[in-house]
Amino acid sequence: MCYFCGNVTKPPVYRHSTCPDCGKDLKICMNCKFYEPGAHWDCRETISEPVTDKERANFCDYFVLVHRVSGTDMQGKEKEAKYRFNSLFNDD
Repeated sequence: MCYFCGNVTKPPVYRHSTCPDCGKDLKICMNCKFYEPGAHWDCRETISEPVTDKERANFCDYFVLVHRVSGTDMQGKEKEAKYRFNSLFNDD
């Protein structure tokens, strides 16, 4: 899912992949399963160096596209929590 516009995108996603709706990069930290603000370098994976611009394409080998619910409303947060819980048991 595109972090910027919410367009649902399916893997594979490469460094040069862009969203067909908004044209923004897709292989970014914000679209990654391992992105977690507050974790070491905001990543749950053992990366060797930080990614400075998390909204631009990068060369990270650990990237896994994830569906995130954006926004600050409570319903969105509940959906995000449910998705994260269910993703513990799925490889989606």
